[in-house]
Amino acid sequence: TRSTFAIILAGGRGSRLRQLTDFRTKPAVPFAGKFRILDFTLSNCVNSGIRKIGVATQYKAHSLIRHIQRGWSFLDGRFDEFIQLLPAQQQIDETQWYQGTADAVFQNMHFLRRSNPEHVLIVAGDHIYKMDYGRMLAFHAKQHADMTVACIDVPLDEAREFGVLGVDEHDRVVELVENPEHPPRIPGQPDRALVSMGVYIFNAKFLFEQLERDALTKGSSRDFGKDIIPHIVPRYRVFAHRFADSCVGSDEHKPYWRDVGTLDAYWEANMEMTKVTPELNLYDKDWPIWTYQEQLPPAKFVFDDKDRCGTAIDSLISGGCIISGATVKRSLLFSSVGVHSWARVEDSVVLPGAIIGRHAVIKRCIIDKYCRIPEGMVIGVNPEEDRKRFHVSPKGIT
Repeated sequence: TRSTFAIILAGGRGSRLRQLTDFRTKPAVPFAGKFRILDFTLSNCVNSGIRKIGVATQYKAHSLIRHIQRGWSFLDGRFDEFIQLLPAQQQIDETQWYQGTADAVFQNMHFLRRSNPEHVLIVAGDHIYKMDYGRMLAFHAKQHADMTVACIDVPLDEAREFGVLGVDEHDRVVELVENPEHPPRIPGQPDRALVSMGVYIFNAKFLFEQLERDALTKGSSRDFGKDIIPHIVPRYRVFAHRFADSCVGSDEHKPYWRDVGTLDAYWEANMEMTKVTPELNLYDKDWPIWTYQEQLPPAKFVFDDKDRCGTAIDSLISGGCIISGATVKRSLLFSSVGVHSWARVEDSVVLPGAIIGRHAVIKRCIIDKYCRIPEGMVIGVNPEEDRKRFHVSPKGIT
């Protein structure tokens, strides 16, 4: 791990998250009460012992950059440990930003070469999971692979939305197909398929050769999934690494990995955290999720009158919140949320700094940062009325 350089691709907008990414890139979207989505990938790197990290940014990266500067400045450059921001700077062509995932790495090759790594880990910064990349590196070395792709096995009918790996009985990759109508099956498991997690390990020299070749290829979209991997699979040693062999902090028979790329998926993943025993363990001291910690007072619950009682049931309530004579059920409140008297919040995700006015009713909602919900407003009860003012997801999340 000490001879591995990690590049986290954190430049995507995530347009399916709609208003949540109007002002921020997808990896900067808040998650699970106090974190950002990117914190999970960064924590995996640091906890795995990979301490040379570049974060490639592009779309509306201000809040992400500020978060990294505030919360991730603890690595020590004296030990050659760092997190380096790699914004799109038109370094190769002054008329072009990053053209694709492979181009984001290609444009920063000079920076990579300066660190002289043995391996390069390339990972998407917009998924929620815990993974020991060191175990994947050991698998990569054992197989004498040129490239290794992390994958998770899913039911066949769910695989059509992803890049699917076709493998032989030794898990050597024989094909990669994006969004296939008929996904390749796992040998011996005809009802399952292997889906790429967007986590790649390359031998550094091999990666540089492939990026330079692709940059000279006319018509390439400069993307790992569409161009680089399909080219190298029939020509070089590419292996699939099963996520179950390197996941941490969850049941190894049911590894936890979530793509929170839609409002419904984002809401469901946050709601999972309010369960008695969530599939993702945030209380795991062996594999902590690091983040920027604001200095805030404890959450406060006030009033105990008959019709005006400050309570929260089956919920996560972050620091700085005040539940003032209101009721919160099965919800997740981020930092510094205020819920005023006689208000009801149920099955909702409320991002930092939002204020819920008196007598307001909020059900199955996502409330963005600093929103002010006026006194008496009702959201999430009448979908037709909600659609006139807000966005309502296919599963009815407002």
